Order: sequence, then C-alpha cells, then structure tokens
Amino acid sequence: MVRDFSTRLRHLLSRKTHREVDEELEFHLERQVEANVAAGMTPEEARRQAGIAFGGVERAREQCRESRPGYFMETLLQDVRYALRGFRRNPVFTVTVVATLMLGIGATTAVFSVVDRILFRALPYAHADRLVSVGLVQMLEPQEFMVGGFYYDWKENQRPFEALAGENAVAQACDVAVNSPVRLSCTRAEAEFLPMLGVSPVLGRNFLPEEDRPGGPKVALISYGVWRTQYNLDPGVLNRLIEVDGDPVRVIGVLPKDFEMPSMHQADVLMPLARDGAAQRKMSPGAPVRAFARLKPGVSVVQAREELEPLYQQALTIIPADIRKDFHLRVRSLRDRQIQDVRLIAWVLLGVVLTVLLIACANVASLLLARGAARQRELAVRSALGASRVRLARQALTEAILLSVTGAAAGCALAEGLLKLFVALAPAGVPFLSKAQLDWRIVGFTLILAVICGLIFGLAPALERSSALMLTGRLPAGVSHAGVRQWMVVGQIAASIVLLAGAMLLMRSFWNLEHQRLGMRSDNTLTVSITVGRHNYPTGEKEMAFFQRLQQRLQFGPGVSMVAMSDSLPPGANHNGQRYDQIVVAGRPPTPGATGSMATFRWVSPDYFRALDIPVVRGEGFSDAEVDESDRVTVLSQTLAERLFPGENPVGQRLQFEGWDPTAPWWTVVGVAADVKNGGLSGDQLPEYYKLRRNRAEDWGGSGEWGRTAVMVVKTSLPAKAMTPWIRSQVATLDSTLPVDIETLQGRVNKLADQPRFQTTLVGFFAAIGLVLAVIGLYGVIAFLVAQRTQEIGVRMALGAGRGDILRLVLGKSVRLIVCGTVVGLVAALAVSRVLRSLLFGVGPHDPVTFVLVTLLLAFVAVLATLIPARAASRVDPMEALRCE
Repeated sequence: MVRDFSTRLRHLLSRKTHREVDEELEFHLERQVEANVAAGMTPEEARRQAGIAFGGVERAREQCRESRPGYFMETLLQDVRYALRGFRRNPVFTVTVVATLMLGIGATTAVFSVVDRILFRALPYAHADRLVSVGLVQMLEPQEFMVGGFYYDWKENQRPFEALAGENAVAQACDVAVNSPVRLSCTRAEAEFLPMLGVSPVLGRNFLPEEDRPGGPKVALISYGVWRTQYNLDPGVLNRLIEVDGDPVRVIGVLPKDFEMPSMHQADVLMPLARDGAAQRKMSPGAPVRAFARLKPGVSVVQAREELEPLYQQALTIIPADIRKDFHLRVRSLRDRQIQDVRLIAWVLLGVVLTVLLIACANVASLLLARGAARQRELAVRSALGASRVRLARQALTEAILLSVTGAAAGCALAEGLLKLFVALAPAGVPFLSKAQLDWRIVGFTLILAVICGLIFGLAPALERSSALMLTGRLPAGVSHAGVRQWMVVGQIAASIVLLAGAMLLMRSFWNLEHQRLGMRSDNTLTVSITVGRHNYPTGEKEMAFFQRLQQRLQFGPGVSMVAMSDSLPPGANHNGQRYDQIVVAGRPPTPGATGSMATFRWVSPDYFRALDIPVVRGEGFSDAEVDESDRVTVLSQTLAERLFPGENPVGQRLQFEGWDPTAPWWTVVGVAADVKNGGLSGDQLPEYYKLRRNRAEDWGGSGEWGRTAVMVVKTSLPAKAMTPWIRSQVATLDSTLPVDIETLQGRVNKLADQPRFQTTLVGFFAAIGLVLAVIGLYGVIAFLVAQRTQEIGVRMALGAGRGDILRLVLGKSVRLIVCGTVVGLVAALAVSRVLRSLLFGVGPHDPVTFVLVTLLLAFVAVLATLIPARAASRVDPMEALRCE
C-alpha cells in the first residue's frame, strides 16, 4: 500500500518535457497516417485526415499538458510566480494593500481571540454544555442562591439533574501559614462538587464523604497557582499540614491549572463544606449556598425549570408571605451566568471589527479594480494569445489570496501586540480576558478569514471581461467598474457612520458617567482597607481594639487633618441592604405599598461625613460622645427621610430597621445627610441610612464578614506616594501579618469606570480605524476618477472652463457619494444603536446631538480627503492633457 502511494505521488509530481510530449504526439500522428494509408488514402490525404482527427497539433499538445496530473499544481505555481513578480514591480501598491489588510485582519483576530474565550470556546469542565446554575433570585441578591432550609430537600427530590452540588455563597479571605503567612482566598464546596463538574485534581484526590461532615478531618485542595508559587510544584506537598486561620489542615490534592470555580470566585484553597443536612432543614432559613447541577442527557434548561416548579412552590412556604413575590426561580446555563455582564459588549466588539474588516476589504477591492483597469490592455493581449477566461480569473484570485495571506501574517503580529495591550488596559472583572492568546485555533481562524477576504475582494477583478477594443486603445481603462468602486465607497462611508455613531454614543455616556455629581469630595483623600483574620481576632472585642489603635495612630500622621472609618465607601454598590418596607417608624403601622424597593446602610464613625465633605442638612449628625453611649443612633439620607417623614422633621424620631423581628433594637434619628451616589456610577440612587459604630463589641462581631473589614478614610495634605509607606509601617507595627490596600478615593471612584472606559476605548479605536480606511477609499476613488477624466478636463479647460468650474465638478461628484453614504449610514446607525441601550448612561440611543456631530465630523473629513485630487484636477494643463490623447 505504501509502495502504491509512492508510485502515485511520483506520477503526480512527474513533469514531461515539451520534447517528450512532441515525440509522443508525432508517434500517434504517424500511426494514424499509416492506418489511413492502409485504408486506401493517398499519403497527403492520410496526413490531412490525421491532423483533422487530432484537432491540430498545437491544440493536442495543450490538451496533453492539461490532462497531466501535475498540470494544476504547475500552473498554480506559475500564477504565484507571476503574481510575485507583479508585486515586486509595484511595491507601493503591494505595501498599501498588505498594510490595509494587516489593520483589518489583525484587529479582527485580536478581538476574536478575546470573544472566542467568552462566547464560543468550551468551559474547562467535562460536557460543560450540560452544566447549569440553579436557585432563587431576589432584589437583594441578583445571583441565584439556595439556603439550607430547602437546598437538601431539592437535592434529594430533584429529577432533571444527574448531580446537584453546592459551594459556599461567598469566598472569604483567610490567613494561610505556608512558608510565610499569606492572605489567600478560601472557599468551601461539597464532596460531590468536583465530580459534578467533571474535574479531577491534577495531583492527589478529591474529598471523601466522611471529610464533608461536621467534625470531619480538616483537609484542603490547593490551587495550581499556590502549588507553583508557594511549593515550586513539589509533589511532596501531599499530606503536608498547613495552617488556615490558625487551624491545621492537611493538603490532599492540587486543582488543575485551568480550573476555575463556576461562580468565578477565586479559590486558592478549597475545603469541604461540611454541613449537616438534617440540621440545615430545621433552620429557617439556613446557611446560603450557590448550587450548580449537571442536566441529564436530553433535558433542556426550560424542561429542568418546569420540573423544579413543584419544589420551588414548596420552598416558598418557608418564606414570609408578604415577600414571596420578590423571589423567582432561575435555571440558566453556566456560560450565561459567567458572561452575563460582558455578553453584549463582546458581540458589539465582534460586530465592530467585522465592519472594519469589510471596510478594509472594500478598500483592497477598489485598489485591485484600479490596478486591473491599468492592466486591461495586458489582459486583452493574454486573452488574444489564447489564455482562457478561467485562467485569467484564477490568476486574479491567486493574486488576491496571496495578498490576503500576507496581510494575515502581518495581522497576526499586530494582533499579538493588540492582545497584550487589551490585557494591560482591561479592568478586573472581564471574564477569560487574561487567558486569551493566539493559539492554533485562532491562527486557523485567521487563515480561513484571510482566504475568505481574498475571495471577497478578488472576485470583482476575477470577473473582469477583457475586450478586444483594449488592443486598439479605444476603450478607456476602468470604465466598466467605475460604478462598482463608487458604490463601495458609499458602503464604506455608511459603515463608518455606524461605527462613529456607536463610538460617539459610548463616549458621551462615559463623559456623563465620569462627570456626574457624587455628593462628596474625593480629592486629597486616601483609603486604607483592612480585613482582620478570624484566628488572631476571634471576637468583636479584639477586632474593635485593633481598629481603634490603628485609627489613633493614623490621626497623628504627617499632614493628616481627619480620619474616619466605615465598612464600605460610596459610590460603589454597598453589600448592606434590606427591604424598605421592613423599616418601622415608632407609633406608625408598617410602610404600605413599598414592596420590592430596597434601602442600603453603612456602619460609620462620627467623622465620616466631615471626612468626605457630605453635608448634614438637618440635625447635628454623629458626635464623639455618642460612641461611648448605649443608645443606638442613625443618620438618614435626604431621599430616605423624605420618604419616611414627608413634610416632617425626622430628627428625634425612632426607627426599627429589622421590622420582621419584634425584638429588634430601636434607633434614634440624629440627623439627615445629603444624598450620595451609592449604587455604583451607573446604578440607581438608593435610600440610605448610617449606623454609628460604637465602642462596643456587639457593633463589631455581630456583622459577620463585614464586621472584620474596615475602610479608613484619611484626609491629608501630603501626596499619596509620601503617605503610603508611613501608613503601611503603622499597620505593620500593630500586626505585621495583615495585608493592607491603600489607594486614593479618586482612584477607587475611577475603578468603577474602568469597564465602560475600556469598552469605549476599544470601540472608539476601531471606529477611528474604520474612518481612516473609509477616507482613504474615498480619496482613492476620486483620484482615480480624476485620472480617468484627465483628457475630458483638458478639453473643458481648453473650451474656457476655469479652475473653479473644475473644482466644483470634482467636488460635486465626491459630495454626492458622501451624501448617499451618510444617508444610508444614518438609517443603519439608528437601527443598530438600539443594541447599545443597556450600555448607555445619561444619553439615549437616538440622541440627536450625537448623530449631528457624527455627520458633521464625517462630512468634514471626507471633503478634506477629496480636496487633494480636486485641486490636482483644477491644475491640469490643457495642452498636456490633449497631447496625451
């Protein structure tokens, strides 16, 4: 079999010389002549009839060549060599086309390498298309969750899933003693969790059932990153004891390198959830959990939701009747859960770069048509000498694909640089971006894209029909495709309008986002974020003592005028929230008709409002004396005060915030503060109240994880670079093992705008590329038309036309193209801009100012691009033009 293959391959690659072909033809011709003579013909007639039977020696010779197995490859190589010689003779054309394709294909490749990770590539789990996230959603928690009160019932009675397993609702910071104390991210999951995902440890084993029980052996899996950085990939890490928050824990395995928690939480250390299902069922509501499941084969997400409906209705019975309608059942694919915030912008970016690529292809097609027009006499000569139309078309497509593949190779280099730039500029929270790379999958996509692009912009020149009139010089070059090139320019301008409109809308939205009123001052302010560990600070008293000592130290720092403290800072969305209708005013019935709304709150120190320059519009706010008192006091925001006490003075009123609990404490209102942006930069303004954090352990330990976290607000006249080392030294003096995060308050605010800034920058960058390519295309068409009409312009000027007349003639043509493209583009942009509605802030998708600015910008740039060839046309020397004729 191998021998037969080798024989066929040698036969395919063998090439007969012209002499061998001629000798073979002469042999067969002589045999035919002999047969004709034997049949009674004269020698002359016998040879004539043999020639007729062969159809001519030259034709037979060409047919023999074409019938050889290697003919196609031979002629293809001839086409390639001919194309390369042509490119070498015209380097300016070649460099222009390759550079244009490099921009279009490089940008598309870079964006696709990112989008592929988000939208198309399989998640790092076995049969990831069958993985779903399942649970309840509510206004206080938009991500689906379950609680122990019904989670274990669902787990035992569900039918649509092969497996259902949960992880801890929130990953927590933990102190791990490895070679030195480090702060890592720890989370917990059930023993069935990794098998449900189809994931196995790369080293060691998974949790055993007896380890996933209360009081079971303390074991952990560590991430591949921790294994590499802390243990240098040492296999001896197995069965080693490490301290996690002061407790000895045995390492039993290492997670795979590409493993990620389905909730997208970072997991440096994974430990068993170790919950008692029977005890959780008795609790109301029980401990929260994030639940994930694997669908049975053939079961869809919709069918799974329908089958879970009876369990959902049963779970509602443990929820108070007045808030049941706030809860909803959600079952969705794991991919939908992970990319919900970036799906739209991923599709938008992909659409943007594909539009840029089409503009680039139109530009290259226009250049090839212009080049083909200049070569029509050459093509006519080749056709007259016997070249078939198919052969000429194949030559044109070969040249186009060669240019496209060369542009793709250069585009890959550009894409690598763009991808590194994307990763460097991208904010945290964009899923999978850090893992994007130019692997073989992306290179394959680029190669296919290059071939498609070559076919697209090479099709028009390939279909060019050579005319015999070109041999006489009576047919002007390029007349047949002038209209095609003009319509290409119209399409380019229309596409540029769409890109510019989208970019301008995002820019205006980002401007509104950054320049909105926050209700506070962020200049000359540092923030110091610290989370204390459970091992060293197990009680509220120890937490309180640490933060009190730190605050006292910071107050006497160089240039420090004020130090305040809170558990969180605006304008970032707060983790503390509750239903508005659960706020009870003393002496009044519960607030009616407010179901579904939400209020947020913060724990703060007395100087909080002064440190952030938040005006207290009523009352006195918090005082230092109230910190040591037993009374609980609160300050309301203006929005909340107006809702609770319309037309009344709220100062002195008493409130109960946990209205569902009759034993909840009462709080006295001591002031009203101006509203502060508190739902993120683009979120809704929520009613807010502030709780004074007193010097009592109950105000610290009772807040769980958030009770162990504090943010110091340091008002200082010194620059941040000078203050940061001093602050770190003060923290280290109290506890050298605590990590501390120091940044300016303005920096914290800017971080909230990182993602829209990133999106706007990318769309604006690609829109600018599209505009430049479209303008170049317009310039090329007008310059080509001027070159075509040189003789006509000379005749007009010889007959008395002035330079102004010629200028108006050329500009009139370009203006018609610009107007036509602008009208088409505006209609398309008005339709497409609605897709961006959810990405906009403070501006509508059909904002008239935006579309007017885009139209004026494009018109201005496009007219400038046509002035150069227009002025050149107006300076044509009539005698020179007529002499050329």
